[in-house]
Amino acid sequence: MARSRQRSGGAPRGFDRTDRLNELLTRILAEELERIDDERLDLVTVMGVDTDRDLSQAKVYVTGGAVDDEVIEALEEQRSRLQRAIGGRARLRRIPPLVFRVDEAARSAERIEDILRGLRAEDG
Repeated sequence: MARSRQRSGGAPRGFDRTDRLNELLTRILAEELERIDDERLDLVTVMGVDTDRDLSQAKVYVTGGAVDDEVIEALEEQRSRLQRAIGGRARLRRIPPLVFRVDEAARSAERIEDILRGLRAEDG
């Protein structure tokens, strides 16, 4: 009699279900953004998605592009299209509502890099 074994916690390879879902949503949203013809979204990058365990919402972190307010406004306008893309490609009973946020961590990292470059230029 064959018996299946499951790791403790039920998540294979140490990945939680929401981690896998976040990766999938990041990929789907990034690919769909490439198809959208809106210059405000031309240089926007999806940095990551953070989905609540109960799928009550998915925070989408983005960086780049135009002014932050314009990027968020453009994403809000495209929300239904992005939700449909998720619905068509991800096998989910319930698609979490998307909430768009500018990724402040990426912006902070960029500022630090600029400061370090400036310090190296002064030392050189």
